[in-house]
Amino acid sequence: MYGNGEASSFSEESMSYYIDSFGNQCLSVFRSLGLPSTAVLIRDLPTDLKKRKDLKKMCISSLTSEFPEDCKFYAADTKDELHKFLWLFKEQRLTVPHWRNQRPFLMAQKVDVVADDCNSGKCTLLLHGYLRAHCLSVNQLVHISGAGDFQLGKIEILKDPFPLNARKESDAMESDEIHDLEVIRTLSPDPLKLEPLLVENVPDPLAGEQTWPTEAEMAEADQNQKHRKQKKRALPRGTSEYQAAWIVDDSDEADSDSDNDADDGMVLDQEDRGFPGYEGTNNSDIDDDQASLNFRYADDGTENDSVMMEGEILTREQIEDEIKKIKEAHAEDEEFPDEVDTPLDVPARKRFAKYRGLKSFRTSSWDPKESLPPEYARIFAFDKFTRTQKHVFANALKMEQENMDDSVPASLYVRLHIKEVPAGIAHRLCEIAERSPLIASGLLQHESKMSVLHFSVKKHDTYDAPIKAKEELIFHVGFRQFVARPIFSSDNMNSDKHKMERFLHAGCFSVASIYAPICFPPLPLIVLKSADGGVAPAVAAVGSLRSIDPDRIILKKIVLTGYPQRVSKLKAIVRYMFHNPEDVRWFKPVEVWTKCGRRGRIKEPVGTHGAMKCVFNGILQQRDTVCMSLYKRAYPKWPEHRFPMLDA
Repeated sequence: MYGNGEASSFSEESMSYYIDSFGNQCLSVFRSLGLPSTAVLIRDLPTDLKKRKDLKKMCISSLTSEFPEDCKFYAADTKDELHKFLWLFKEQRLTVPHWRNQRPFLMAQKVDVVADDCNSGKCTLLLHGYLRAHCLSVNQLVHISGAGDFQLGKIEILKDPFPLNARKESDAMESDEIHDLEVIRTLSPDPLKLEPLLVENVPDPLAGEQTWPTEAEMAEADQNQKHRKQKKRALPRGTSEYQAAWIVDDSDEADSDSDNDADDGMVLDQEDRGFPGYEGTNNSDIDDDQASLNFRYADDGTENDSVMMEGEILTREQIEDEIKKIKEAHAEDEEFPDEVDTPLDVPARKRFAKYRGLKSFRTSSWDPKESLPPEYARIFAFDKFTRTQKHVFANALKMEQENMDDSVPASLYVRLHIKEVPAGIAHRLCEIAERSPLIASGLLQHESKMSVLHFSVKKHDTYDAPIKAKEELIFHVGFRQFVARPIFSSDNMNSDKHKMERFLHAGCFSVASIYAPICFPPLPLIVLKSADGGVAPAVAAVGSLRSIDPDRIILKKIVLTGYPQRVSKLKAIVRYMFHNPEDVRWFKPVEVWTKCGRRGRIKEPVGTHGAMKCVFNGILQQRDTVCMSLYKRAYPKWPEHRFPMLDA
């Protein structure tokens, strides 16, 4: 890559104008992708030798930090200086980004379209150019930047139209266009070795169905039935066997009651069914904070509280106004961004049915295979992705070293026949190739399949607009572009769970998770945000590919808030977290906490308007706010179209 920097019409007072804002943005993008060998040409220097030398030194000292360490600076005002630059630069060893050396690629010098007689909506795209970096197999898949992945119909090795040691012949080409070229060799794909164009997994709708119980399950059911018959029950004298079948045992009734209670209420994670401090708990390992929840005042009932709550019948408008006043008095949105309001017209147990409470965000268990969305049936996953990546690169290296018959060595001039390209996309590619380079890259094994990719991203300094989660963005990953709708999350190193972030915040790194074709890290990332009105996409964020893991747990957190109305030592009547007693009973197993650091539990509902009696591990202040944290797993949004050129 050759950079071209100008230092025109500047003086000693204006040394900060070497690079404008657009140049700074371009350089930051180039650095994110990886700069190859770079040379900077300095023009319009003064004719006076002393000033020329001094200004060249100042320009170099100002620009050195913007380019790689091996960057060279040359004056480029006269022909002699340009000849000197070419003479020196041709002796340097060129370096390229590592990700460009992993896959073969071709920059098309000519693009043609051949109609497909068998399929009217498809056609064959012909790309002429020099093959770079690695050998390309005719059985490989090919990616065209912005258009998608395709199979090769054949590869034709052509006679080099621009050889390095060209002879001066009388019948030399009179124009720059490439006319009929001599075909040296033609490679056709092998149907047995051809890489399938597999994008999504085809789910089996009956994969999880159980149509008939197995013999082991039937034997276990019979054994349980016999065991229940052998249990002796105390029955009234003279009770027949028929009458005994209708009598419910006390133990059975107790079991059913406990089961119903468990089903009716929200359950914590599996290891925390109860709340520490309940009567009858024999856990000797409870810490002081938890042990303090076994309160002496927990059973001191106040009948006046329930009577008072019953007497206060407020309208919906009055409740909303009062909540609004309290919210304004306790406005801490920046410190507590996860707070949500409980709706008045929908029960909280229905509105937040997918949420659950966690005793500890760090240590509580969460099954990564539990309640997966339908999109997870369409993606691919690997048991050990690192081992798969090593195996794929080893196969690519083996193909390179063995020089197989179905592959084309690098640096040859070839014509790629890319089959089954939609006609509309092919004609658009022809138009694009006239004004910008068209790149075709060879894909490694599995790189056309969809999975869940995680990127480490940071908002670009020049982008001021907010970037919301699940917003449609263009991800430029190494040599590929695709459309994605990511979710952002923090990187929690001490836990297998990560908190979802609603926006990509400036000045810090976040993890962006998307549904996208598989890529093998490390790869650089440029995130682009499309604009309306035909404006070119803006650079929104930069980063790199981190991992491919569908089992990464990202939890969306919400905080329900309530406000103490009456406080009596460790007890308090809390209002406005819920609006009916059934919701209070449903969320009773979930622990509550306050913004001043108290922890507690819900004891019982009070009245008919959703107030509840709570017990805490310390004296509660009247100005404090009672909170409840709820979590649900979040997933990326499946994109409506996978590539930018498919955008309607």
